[in-house]
Amino acid sequence: MRLTFLGTGSAMPTGERMQTGLLVESEAADPLLVDCGSGSLHRLAATETGYEGVEHVLLTHHHLDHVADLLPLMKAKWLAGSETLTVAGPPGTEALVDGLLDVHEYMQGRLDLTVREVDVGEFSFAGYDVAAHETVHSMYCLAYRFEADGATLTVSGDSEATEDLAAFADGSDLLVHDCSFPDSVDVSNHPTPSQLGAALADQEYGTVYLSHLYPHTDGNHEGMLASLGEYYDGAVAFAPEGETVDVGRGD
Repeated sequence: MRLTFLGTGSAMPTGERMQTGLLVESEAADPLLVDCGSGSLHRLAATETGYEGVEHVLLTHHHLDHVADLLPLMKAKWLAGSETLTVAGPPGTEALVDGLLDVHEYMQGRLDLTVREVDVGEFSFAGYDVAAHETVHSMYCLAYRFEADGATLTVSGDSEATEDLAAFADGSDLLVHDCSFPDSVDVSNHPTPSQLGAALADQEYGTVYLSHLYPHTDGNHEGMLASLGEYYDGAVAFAPEGETVDVGRGD
């Protein structure tokens, strides 16, 4: 598998990081877009796959910074002559898509559109074996664990750091985890590095990438890594905006 970080930022833009979006690619499955916050479509257009090549979108939850580019993606695909799209996500995804199309009626019927709702458990999507786990967030949110090409990728979605989520991701070649704020910020629904490190301490991962970064993290990366490292001694890095990494190949 390959993972491209289309957006590693948050609901507060910084001018450097787009809102949440991940492009997952595999030799044995179709290109998959996980979340599509504002700006992630722009980054997707710069990839070899492009938005024309994405026919499957999987949402972790419905907060605006994870879905803002969904309708623009649909319009871009229609204008490019790409006719098919399947959008999946937690309960309420069908109502979300219907609501967007109600507001922008001219987009109705432009694509061969399928909407699918998923929940906690195992399922197949876009050729990937997927498991879903409920996270701790202000809105119902799912973390996803993907298996393909003999590798495992877990995406936390938005969540506080919990031992249950850490165990769900245990053994992943690559874990993308919310780490929205430094320890100096008192926050709920998202973790700080010390909270995340404590949750990850008893598990093993290939590499942990920190994502969903608020502006508060700017200038604090070194300290955040040190704080997390007091509890978890595995490989940890900040998600590299716009870059592609291999999953399960020495990442």
